[in-house]
Amino acid sequence: MTYENYLDEVTTLITEKYELGDEVAIAMVMRAQDDEFFVAHDDDAALRTLDQAHRDAKTIFTKYPPAA
Repeated sequence: MTYENYLDEVTTLITEKYELGDEVAIAMVMRAQDDEFFVAHDDDAALRTLDQAHRDAKTIFTKYPPAA
């Protein structure tokens, strides 16, 4: 999938798995992106799989928790 589709997938998984609103999940993914979490994904299409998206959603939820 494209890089943009991958970010959308990770965002969707965060909303579904952790029952968060779209705005909250988008903010979490944007913080991860600002922190260069996805640099390798942009360079390597093999990292943009559904299985990886599930792992990344969990990591982002843990590392970039919803803002209070």
